[in-house]
Amino acid sequence: MPPLVVRLGMSLTHSPLGLPSVFGAPDAMQAGLGGDPIAQLLIALVAIALVIVIGKFVLSLAWRLVTIGVVVVAIIYGLSAVGVF
Repeated sequence: MPPLVVRLGMSLTHSPLGLPSVFGAPDAMQAGLGGDPIAQLLIALVAIALVIVIGKFVLSLAWRLVTIGVVVVAIIYGLSAVGVF
């Protein structure tokens, strides 16, 4: 492998594919729960599930607010059309 020029105090290591990495040793990046492909899939699915659950809650709340707004505006419009408001 040809020598690498290191600038600004960065040290480069090589990945198993022969590509340089500025994040450190490749084994250090794969340590922990995210190192296994099945674990990465599990993490991704849990993240998607959280987004769906939180989105469902926010949308149900937004739907209620829109419904309340429509009712309030309809009441105000009805009262102003009759001349009470």
